Amino acid sequence: MAKIIAIANQKGGVGKTTTCVNLAASLAAMQKRVLLVDCDPQGNATMASGINKFNLKCSICQVLIDGADIHDAILTETNGAFHLIPANEELTAAEVKLLDYLVREFRLRNALAEIRDNYDYIFIDCPPSLNLLTVNAMCAADSILVPLQCEYFALEGLTLLIDTVDQLARAVNPDLKIEGILRTMFDSRNRLSTDVSQDLKNSFGDLVYKTIIPRNVRLAEAPSFGKPAMYYDKSSIGAKAYLALAGEMLEKDLQEAKLANNTQALEDSTTHTGNTGANTGTNTVASAGANTAVTTAVER
Repeated sequence: MAKIIAIANQKGGVGKTTTCVNLAASLAAMQKRVLLVDCDPQGNATMASGINKFNLKCSICQVLIDGADIHDAILTETNGAFHLIPANEELTAAEVKLLDYLVREFRLRNALAEIRDNYDYIFIDCPPSLNLLTVNAMCAADSILVPLQCEYFALEGLTLLIDTVDQLARAVNPDLKIEGILRTMFDSRNRLSTDVSQDLKNSFGDLVYKTIIPRNVRLAEAPSFGKPAMYYDKSSIGAKAYLALAGEMLEKDLQEAKLANNTQALEDSTTHTGNTGANTGTNTVASAGANTAVTTAVER
């Protein structure tokens, strides 16, 4: 069953769409089944995946508003080797139309439930505001990945976003958590970038990804060619950074799965021993090796 991750920040221009497209492509290159859901009316993730947003037969708008079959909205041929549910300007009116529904916050979650078992990861590209589209994404998600440019007001904006996530968790999605904080557009020559980066690590610890996404011309150029960076220039530092992020994410998920598996095995063993005195086996989790996956993807 897919892990659903919303990529969100209430501030625009921090690399949400860039992260969504390039992380999806990197994980797909590592043989993961990936779906990208474009929930931003600008449709930038759609265009960056090589899909013309002005020529869509079915989009996320029809799924959310008209109740269209979500299978009809999935595009299986993109320039990133992942599947895509596209978006365009039609989605702008969706927020008003969503107000007509009693369970408006759960429209996306209910739709994704039909296809969740078909993927390993589902990424949702959110608009840069806290509207009903973003709320739908956060209600559907298991976690939120927060891209953050290392600039002056970054920590203040992040605190507000975390407060929003906490409120949504209490109100509609109790399992919602912060997946991680990603430092983007990082310039090591800039003292402010370095200082903010250190402040993030001091304040949020392990929530901050080790991988840092640098400012990179190739990374910025790739969307205009309708390609993720690794298919535009796989030797660029931007492409390599997102491959590293994908590897870090896989390794983290493997460790969490192993911990959960071992904890469950221990609980089962304790319960079984207490009730019957019988021996129990220990469950194990097969580790694919994220580092090997990264190397293989780069070689491709």
